[in-house]
Amino acid sequence: MIQPTGFSRRPSRNRCALLRWKGLYIDAQVDPQENYSNDSALWCQHTYTCLGPDNKVVDEFECSPARDCYEKL
Repeated sequence: MIQPTGFSRRPSRNRCALLRWKGLYIDAQVDPQENYSNDSALWCQHTYTCLGPDNKVVDEFECSPARDCYEKL
């Protein structure tokens, strides 16, 4: 599978500091020649679930300054 354009696990300026995914805990360099895995097991450090404190789903697009629970990265 090829990585979709504009989709990255690299931190963006608007990503919430409390958004987590299992890739954060793997000490390895990304190999651009490898196939991309859309294994998006994301959770919030406030709730330790896939829902934020506002009961909305967490992901790298939704966890933005528009949410009250957002913390700047």
